[in-house]
Amino acid sequence: MGVKTLLPNYELGFYALVVTCAVVYSGSGIFEASRDSMNRKAFRDGIKPGWHYFGRKMDVADFEWVMWFTSFRNVIIFALSGHVLFGKICSMTVPQHRAVMYMIYGALAVLGSMGLVYLMIILSHCLVLYSVALAKQKWLCYVAGLCCLASFKVEPFGSWQSGFVTGAFDLQDVLFYGGSTFTIMRCMSFALESAEKKEGIYSIFDLLKYNFYLPFFFFGPVMTFDQFHAQVSTRELRRKDDEMKSIRVNAVLHVGAIVAVDIFFHFFYILTLPSDLKFVTRLSDWSLAGLAYSNLVYDWVKAAVMFGVINTIARLDHLDPPQPPKCITMLYIFAETHFDRGINDWLCKYVYDHIGENHDSILKELLASVTTFAVTTLWLGPCEIVYIWSVVNCFGLNFELWVQKFFQLGPFAKLEAKLSGATSRRIRAAFGAVNFWAIVLYNIPALSSLDFALLVTKRLLVTGFPVSTLSIWFITYCGVQLIKERERILAIEEEEKSDKAKVE
Repeated sequence: MGVKTLLPNYELGFYALVVTCAVVYSGSGIFEASRDSMNRKAFRDGIKPGWHYFGRKMDVADFEWVMWFTSFRNVIIFALSGHVLFGKICSMTVPQHRAVMYMIYGALAVLGSMGLVYLMIILSHCLVLYSVALAKQKWLCYVAGLCCLASFKVEPFGSWQSGFVTGAFDLQDVLFYGGSTFTIMRCMSFALESAEKKEGIYSIFDLLKYNFYLPFFFFGPVMTFDQFHAQVSTRELRRKDDEMKSIRVNAVLHVGAIVAVDIFFHFFYILTLPSDLKFVTRLSDWSLAGLAYSNLVYDWVKAAVMFGVINTIARLDHLDPPQPPKCITMLYIFAETHFDRGINDWLCKYVYDHIGENHDSILKELLASVTTFAVTTLWLGPCEIVYIWSVVNCFGLNFELWVQKFFQLGPFAKLEAKLSGATSRRIRAAFGAVNFWAIVLYNIPALSSLDFALLVTKRLLVTGFPVSTLSIWFITYCGVQLIKERERILAIEEEEKSDKAKVE
């Protein structure tokens, strides 16, 4: 049924009230657990001194977040501020050569931070994949690219290459593997786009300009080569209406998000609590469900902040980078679940859509999703927890399609056609609520631990049945209805914009 089906305002208000009360109740349980566990011996590594004047300690269990705002903070500010100033000068003086200047600045920054040997390793992989691209054979590009990626993600090849990099500092491993694996993804995009090019091939300098754009180099996102090349080749640099205002607003929002997370970590120990299973077993089913959900929301916030800051700098350089991921709060469909939209776009273009085509065939969809998650597993680094994450999410994506195909069969399609739009929306939201928790439970192992995910699953589906199971399902149903309402409003706005454009 259509996405534009409207529900009564009093019904939507009731859903909003239920979700708000549930979030407050669950949050109060997590707050009390955080307060009571502040001085537990088991949490010494995850909770450090924080705001003494509030009597609160801070959750520092996330290595990445702590890294960004302690040991790496000054490096980030210095390097990216230099890039912004350098990029502004280039765009004003030599806009036609700005991509070359970005490449030079990026290569020098990589050289200064990681050393000559690391730069040579990166250049050698670029040269190998450029040589492969000369053959203009897609299968060869895939094989060579995946082999290069495996050389960083599979032992002992990864340790062998990292052993060439002399010196040691806290962030060496992070920068080494981040820059290396993103380089391979960019080189594969370059090779595949070169194979698609009807006449000739892109030059080695096009690849180096693409790879050594500093904001994307170490942490992404990955912008496919065709988009990057088209955007940096534009000589007339013009801003859209109110673009600078939008950039400033986004910058302020990212700063606000950083401050909000810092405050949140002083009162809610959502990352450290799951590490002590003996303690979390004492929590209520509601608090446990809220803790699992909070872990996913935080991971989205972290990705949104990181990619948001990088995207803001890229937009200052007149680029249109991949957008931050869609918030988990707004998701109830596996096909839209991703924490890195750049990697997702890359996988969709070169793997998922390439094999699955229009995604109508169950067998092609199965092959496409299995292949996509196989590449993703290699990208993340093969290990037990990644295997589990890949298998369950691949199953969730395909099961979603199987259910959709099943209910599109004649008898069910005719039955739904007889229902009103509002009734159909309510039924679909009930299934969406189940899907929502499948997404949460399937991603918790990678974000927290497998033991914590199994504990949450057991409490919600077994020991908590039927009271906790049905009540949390109903609350999630209310939340999905609110998501659908937002989708309905956005669909109407998009249609109005489209109609306006046609008139003009």
